[in-house]
Amino acid sequence: MTVLLGAACALFASTSTAQERLPVRDANQLMLSALDAPDGKAHGVLVGEVAEAISKRFNATTPIYIDVSTEKRYAQPGCSRLNVRFWQDGVQLPNYGAGGVQAPRRQTIDFGINYCRDGQPPRSPVLMDMRRRP
Repeated sequence: MTVLLGAACALFASTSTAQERLPVRDANQLMLSALDAPDGKAHGVLVGEVAEAISKRFNATTPIYIDVSTEKRYAQPGCSRLNVRFWQDGVQLPNYGAGGVQAPRRQTIDFGINYCRDGQPPRSPVLMDMRRRP
């Protein structure tokens, strides 16, 4: 009974985590969601041909996650400075110089973008810095 209950809890936990991440073919939908979110964040998982090609290239079998967070909000409605992070566990990079490949590990790529709902950069000054300060 205890084992069954533990398995059910684990299944529920993994299901609820999976439901929090929206399957997307690119980051655009998540960037728009982050613009509208009260906390300025959106989370997804990359799916489709691009995700498959990246995973195949780096011999990774885990999902490619995307996390978008708001760094600054602009006075212009629907405009923010966003940080877009792609990450994947189990990535095997070539071991340049020594030959072979490195041990599988998490790889992360971040980029920042000034983004508005209409796809253009903001025309207004920064209204509020959303990053936490130490």
